[in-house]
Amino acid sequence: MRAIVNISLPQQLSNLVEKEVSLGNFATKSEFFRSLLRDWQEAKLAKELDESRNEIRSGKGKLLKTLKDLR
Repeated sequence: MRAIVNISLPQQLSNLVEKEVSLGNFATKSEFFRSLLRDWQEAKLAKELDESRNEIRSGKGKLLKTLKDLR
């Protein structure tokens, strides 16, 4: 199921999106924005993983070997 989301952009940004689509880098404007959101999600996840690794290295985190370790 899909949800429709409408956004308003300054003309300069709208032109940039149109250009990327016309160059064939994206099939549609929607695909342009889906790509941006996927990239944002990946970057956010990578940041959270780095933070978790840093916590473990500094001794603040707990390495879980089984689900029982969650308790």
